[in-house]
Amino acid sequence: MPAPKLIALDTSTEACSVALAVGEEKLERYKVLPRGHAEFILEMVDQVLAEAGLALTALDGLSFCRGPGSFTGVRIGVGVAQGLAFGADLPVVPVSTLAALAQGVHREHGAERILAAIDARMSEVYWAAYTVDREGLVVPQTEEAVAAPERVRLPDAEPWIGAGTGWGAQREALAVGCAVRECYPEQLPRALDCLPLAARMHARGEMLPAEEALPIYLRDRVTR
Repeated sequence: MPAPKLIALDTSTEACSVALAVGEEKLERYKVLPRGHAEFILEMVDQVLAEAGLALTALDGLSFCRGPGSFTGVRIGVGVAQGLAFGADLPVVPVSTLAALAQGVHREHGAERILAAIDARMSEVYWAAYTVDREGLVVPQTEEAVAAPERVRLPDAEPWIGAGTGWGAQREALAVGCAVRECYPEQLPRALDCLPLAARMHARGEMLPAEEALPIYLRDRVTR
């Protein structure tokens, strides 16, 4: 079975990105922005589609980082994903922002045991632990959660790699009780790393209709 043609987008943190997979070819647009994701994301979608010479309707699905992350950023991403998917009659494939972050750490650094943590403000982090399977894809070893950093606990005492803005904001507190060998506090999620995770979900038939593209916030309090 040929690989699905998928487009992915992410606006859930400071990073704003779009990536397109057509066969083995991948195209990407990526910017780190303090704000203004809504102004750039549709332009990025148009750019990668134009570069590939494809219409949105020619794709097999649309993936997006569904959170956790910035309340405003997650909301923008979900809204854009829904609108595009409705207009092109595409199924959606929601991917965890934390999983995309961990997948990027594996792709860039070869890490296979990753504690992903995103700054959640209010002296908390969004976090989850991942290992990498034989296909090179991250698999969660804990539930996604939001917690004070000193409450983060890993499944075992083996060495782990820390990644994400939570490590930049809460490095000392996160290290309590954690066997962390290396740390990449500037690592951000990107749409490029949604693509292999979305392809796996697509192969499993885990697509959803556009109206079921929902965000994951992990808590009711709003942090922008």
